[in-house]
Amino acid sequence: MVNPQFIEQKPLSLGEVKEVLAKIEKRDTQMNFLSNKAKEYVQTFPPLSEKKREELHKKLAELGVTRLKEEVIAKITDFVPKDINELKVITQAYTLTLSKKDQDSIVEVVSKFVKE
Repeated sequence: MVNPQFIEQKPLSLGEVKEVLAKIEKRDTQMNFLSNKAKEYVQTFPPLSEKKREELHKKLAELGVTRLKEEVIAKITDFVPKDINELKVITQAYTLTLSKKDQDSIVEVVSKFVKE
């Protein structure tokens, strides 16, 4: 019996998941039920282009917010919050408290990418 092992574990943004699913779809002739459901879910969100997503990720990491982890940054790049209330909705799933100043700086950085 095959015993798969994890090689690496890292958070993926929805755009990266979409790319992985496209590779799987190319490789396999027919996707299974869960892969099709994941593909449907990913297509409901308008992701940023790969270049913008990477640039936004880099800018958020450079902010220096100590409690902002990779998985939270990935979710911010997925949902691109336009104001502080949307940011709070995204971050409430994590044990994360951000100061008003940090929230403002995150929304400011994200808003620059929405306008472009």
